[in-house]
Amino acid sequence: MIILGIDPGTATTGFGVIEVKNGKVDTLGWGLIETDKDGSPGKRLITIVDQMKNILKEYNPDVMSIEKLFFANNAKTAIRVGQAQGVMIYSGACHNIDVIEYAPGTIKKVITGSGRSDKKDIQKYLRKILGNKIKSKAHKKTHFDNAADGLAVALCHAVKTENLKVL
Repeated sequence: MIILGIDPGTATTGFGVIEVKNGKVDTLGWGLIETDKDGSPGKRLITIVDQMKNILKEYNPDVMSIEKLFFANNAKTAIRVGQAQGVMIYSGACHNIDVIEYAPGTIKKVITGSGRSDKKDIQKYLRKILGNKIKSKAHKKTHFDNAADGLAVALCHAVKTENLKVL
């Protein structure tokens, strides 16, 4: 099973792609979808859809898992990210891919054993589970936490659906 994990955002969306086969996990790829922070909201959404199409075409995932939105304070940001998440879900639906959402606390608990883990904890456990392959690829070092979160969402789905043991 090939799983695309998405950490949604408007400016920067992280994604990670894993394959689960015979109880083993392999990292197929990871990266970022970035939009022009000065671009109009509509153009930013078009950029996200176009990049999602490329990712879906390249990796041909069986399922897409996406982090549920959680915002406590900034309603304007929540609306923009919600719009971005909507076009990501739309992109998956257009490719006949099931989209499953996971709450941030669930993802953290599955990956690290604690629903209160921070981004550094997530990255540490991802490297332990997936190996150092995730840092050896030639990617920009900026915003790696977003890409790591995408991998974490994908791995969370693998654990929940494939009875995979990671801890």
